[in-house]
Amino acid sequence: MLSFLPAPLRGMLALLIMALNTVLLVLPLLFVTLLRLLIPVGAWSRGCARLLIKIAETWMDINNLALSLSGRMALEVRGLEGLHYHGWYLVSCNHQSWSDILILQRVFNRRIPMLKFFLKQQLIWVPLLGVAWWALDFPFMKRYSKAYLEKHPEKKGKDLATTRRACEKFKSVPVSVMNFLEGTRYTAAKHEAQDSPYRYLLKPKSGGIAFVLSAMGGQLRSMLDVTIVYHDEQIGFWDLLCGRIHRVTVEIQERSIPAHFSQGDYENDPAFRAEFQRWVNALWVEKDARIAAIKQESLAFV
Repeated sequence: MLSFLPAPLRGMLALLIMALNTVLLVLPLLFVTLLRLLIPVGAWSRGCARLLIKIAETWMDINNLALSLSGRMALEVRGLEGLHYHGWYLVSCNHQSWSDILILQRVFNRRIPMLKFFLKQQLIWVPLLGVAWWALDFPFMKRYSKAYLEKHPEKKGKDLATTRRACEKFKSVPVSVMNFLEGTRYTAAKHEAQDSPYRYLLKPKSGGIAFVLSAMGGQLRSMLDVTIVYHDEQIGFWDLLCGRIHRVTVEIQERSIPAHFSQGDYENDPAFRAEFQRWVNALWVEKDARIAAIKQESLAFV
């Protein structure tokens, strides 16, 4: 615990530890990936995949240690009971800060399969992290715009087929696929610009998880509906590194995903799209109410 140091210095130390952690653990990650590529045998490949996950989980453990040195954060977690390390989950969460990702990794590391994001194909070029994501089998998506498909109709459905092929390996190795339904971080300005009907949330974007469920072909049957509530004014990533975030509540609710949601055509079937959007909007109404209730509890706590 380095609370005696000025907050910016604590932040720089935490950032340095995380950077060194990334550089050092990328090396064994790439070595195991090379062994996996050289011997493309089923059992060997699955064993290498599990070892890669262990390396990534160790990376997250060290990041958590770096954060604990920066400051003591009271993290209240509700709903972890009944979750399984060998399950398959779709994880959805409200999004307010880049701190969300580190907090989610701290909550779920070694409790459920490692969180994986569907990434834009261009992100593979991010230094160190891009190759790490590739080694860890993060699915890279290549989405075509409507304008592009109008000019190249032969490409229609190719993006989904490519992503489905990337997800094939998830059938043998449990996975947790992470998605922020709002698509961007919440700010008061974005909330006003959207004229959002929710008090604490931006409008959800249903198309992303519809794409995920379709790409996974029914593999994901359970959703972990996660709500993060910060009880501090400063909630940015730098604030987290500096130890300025003192209290956070994370509430988890496991929900069944209707089986037919993995079979519908979200883009081309208006009836299916409307049903899917109603389901997502109902989740968001409930989440908005839960945030209000948790904030009210916080006032009582004070």
